[in-house]
Amino acid sequence: MAPTRRLTGFQATGHLHLGNLLGALRPLIAAQGAAQSIALIADLHAMTIEHNPADVRASALEQATVLLAAGVDPERTPIVLQSQVREHTELHYLLECVAGFGEAARMIQFKEKSAAGGQVRLSLLTYPVLMSADILLHDVTQVPVGEDQRQHLELTRTLAHRFNTRYGTTFTVPEGVQPESAARIMDLAEPTAKMSKSAGAGRIGLLDPPEVVRRTVARAVTDEFGVVRRDPQRQPGVTNLINLLAECTGREPADPGSYGALKREVTDAIEALLAPLRARHAELAEDPGYVRGVLAESAERVRPTAAATVRRARAAIGLLD
Repeated sequence: MAPTRRLTGFQATGHLHLGNLLGALRPLIAAQGAAQSIALIADLHAMTIEHNPADVRASALEQATVLLAAGVDPERTPIVLQSQVREHTELHYLLECVAGFGEAARMIQFKEKSAAGGQVRLSLLTYPVLMSADILLHDVTQVPVGEDQRQHLELTRTLAHRFNTRYGTTFTVPEGVQPESAARIMDLAEPTAKMSKSAGAGRIGLLDPPEVVRRTVARAVTDEFGVVRRDPQRQPGVTNLINLLAECTGREPADPGSYGALKREVTDAIEALLAPLRARHAELAEDPGYVRGVLAESAERVRPTAAATVRRARAAIGLLD
C-alpha cells in the first residue's frame, strides 16, 4: 500500500492567524509521524492582486518562521516556498492546456472580484489551475480541505482525470480529507464570517502580543440573551467563543456562567497556546539565515519528485525531451 502523502498550503499574504493554527497547522503537525507531509507557502498566489514586492518576501519568510515555531519539523515535513521550485509554473502551463475558460471563471474568487468591477489580473483567473499544479506536482494522495477550498480541489481532480484519460496515466488523483476539527473559527467581530488574514477587528494573529489578544477577545461580539450556549443561528458570537475555547484546550468547556467569564477563559486559553509559539518565533527570527536554509533544503528534497512529474506530463502531452 502506497504511503499517505499530504500537502497543506498557506498563501503568502498577510499574517497567519488563530484559524490557520487550529484548522491547518495543528493537523499538519499531528500527522507528521503518520504521513509524508509537505507544507507549501504559496507566494506566487500573492501575485494575483496588487501587492508590495517587499511585503511578499517578508510574508514568505515570516510564515516559514511561524511554521517552524509552531512545531513543523523540516526533517519530516519539507517547508516549500512555491517560487523556489520552478516546476510549479511549468506544470501550471501544461494543466492550462487541458483546462477550460469556463471552469476557471466559475471559481468563486474570480467571480466575486470580476463582478465588483475594476481591473482583474489574468493570474486571478488562472490561479486555481496553479493550485492544481501545486497539488499534482508532488504526487500527494490527500489534501486537507475545508468547505471554502473544496471547489478548487474538485477542479484539481477534474484536470487530473482529464489529463490521464486523454494522454495516459500521469497524475495521482488526490482525495480531499476533512480537517479533524469540525469547528470553523470565525471572526470575533463578525462571527458569521470566517477569520481571515486580512486586517480586521476580530482576527487574532499568531504573533499578536498578549494585550492585543486580550483586547480583541474582550470586544468579541456576543448578544442580548446572556446565556452561554452553542446556538449558531441565534448566538453565532457566543458559539464561536465556545468553539474557540474547546479547540484551544482540547476539551468541552464547562459553563463559565457569564459572557465576561467566558471571554476571560478564552483569553487565557489562547495565550497559553500562543505564548510558546511567539517565544520560539522570536528566537528563530534572530537567525533568518537558518530559516532560508530550511527553505532551500526543502526545495531540494521535493525537486526530484516534482521534476519526475513534469517529465511525465511533458512526454504524455507531446513535448520532446
